[in-house]
Amino acid sequence: MTLEKDLPADEQFHADEGAGIHPDELQQLLHRVQALLEHSRVAEEADYASDSEVPALVLPTPEHAAELREQLDTLHPADIAYILEALPFEERRYVWNLVKADRDGDILLEVSDAVRESLIEIMAPHELKAAAKTLDADELADLAPDLPLEVIEDVFKSLSSDEREQRLAAMSYDEGSVGALMDFDLVTVREDVSLEVVLRYLRLFDELPDHTDKLFVVDREEHLLGILTLETLLISDPDKDVSEVMLHEPRVSFSPNDDARDAVQAFERYDLVSAPVVDRSNKLIGRITVADVVDFIREESEAEILNQAGLREEEDVFAPVWDSVKNRWGWLAINLVTAFIASRVIGAFEGSIEKLVALAALMPIVAGIGGNSGNQTITMIVRAIAVGQIEQSALKRLIKKELGVALFNGIVWGGLLGVLAWWLYGSISLGLVMSAAMVLNLLLAACAGVLIPMMRQQLGTDPAIGSSVMITALTDSGGFFIFLGLATLFLI
Repeated sequence: MTLEKDLPADEQFHADEGAGIHPDELQQLLHRVQALLEHSRVAEEADYASDSEVPALVLPTPEHAAELREQLDTLHPADIAYILEALPFEERRYVWNLVKADRDGDILLEVSDAVRESLIEIMAPHELKAAAKTLDADELADLAPDLPLEVIEDVFKSLSSDEREQRLAAMSYDEGSVGALMDFDLVTVREDVSLEVVLRYLRLFDELPDHTDKLFVVDREEHLLGILTLETLLISDPDKDVSEVMLHEPRVSFSPNDDARDAVQAFERYDLVSAPVVDRSNKLIGRITVADVVDFIREESEAEILNQAGLREEEDVFAPVWDSVKNRWGWLAINLVTAFIASRVIGAFEGSIEKLVALAALMPIVAGIGGNSGNQTITMIVRAIAVGQIEQSALKRLIKKELGVALFNGIVWGGLLGVLAWWLYGSISLGLVMSAAMVLNLLLAACAGVLIPMMRQQLGTDPAIGSSVMITALTDSGGFFIFLGLATLFLI
């Protein structure tokens, strides 16, 4: 939308239906939905007591269905998404069918990737096309990877050339780039109009785009000249021209190919609400808002948690067994191999364990503390990499620092465990071996905690993927080998 001296009056924005509710109220509504479906199921089971086959899902009465539909109509799409994610597949399908069709697109954007896939599978092609047509360019770009190709093609055929070009641009940017987060809804003005004209223009709209804290000043070729904050617009003399009060150099602007993590850091550092996105010729092509940034942070955080646990992707908690198996088997297989290696390390010292049974009781302590320390280190390093705080050049300094921390902890806690081992088993030699093994395993954990994510980053892979599995495997095998090896050398 661009303001020139002639004011177009036919543009307007549409708000999402429904407003957010308190989490406690949302939880109560979820319980109400679940109780409604459960009550119907139990009642039907009683009717079918003599029949061996009871329907998997019994639909509520028309009165209850109408009540549920009315409740759903008042909810924000994100709240409906929350309810859908908490329901098993058949109940989810029933509730989904109660939702107004014109809200399908907004809700599909809010649900998790796994649940979205299950909903798309049960939607007819014409329903998917209708849902996709309600979305803006940036929203369609988010949803497009999950939609059938024929649906995308039909949606594009129904668009004007300008709309088609905008949506193609939105879909062309790499995931994790600013362009992939970019919002095309913004307000632009010319520098040669008065603030009074700007105010009259803004009153033509039912509402402004979400998170509008500034207007973008552009020339006739859409090159970005500066920004006009709403604060400046409201407190300045209405007779002044935009050029007199605008900021000629935006504090922060982005290229669509910039890393989204850089945008996250800038929004945090400068407390931004929105920022312009420009191409190489400084032509304004969109903006990025704090809502986009928050969504990206949430998705990155969820992905990191899953990756550290060795999960390939987000999983629907009510997914079929086989889908869950496929999602989890990869790193479980790796863990099986590492556990077998650890068992072989123990097996190599069976003779030592037979001669000194206390070793079997003490060795899990060494391995467990080493794994905990390694996970602490690797979590700090992965986080620092994610926010751009460290580079490969800092590797030696980080290893030196983490070795210092590990040495201190090893001496303190290893010494304490050595004293306890001495007190429990009456052997000062065993206590000394315990202390030495603790120090060495913590040093091993510190080195691995730095090297694993840094090396994965250098190889171009996600430093967080499977990191906890790898560090635990190393500290288990290493801890067993160090402790049992020292015991064999000095105690047996």
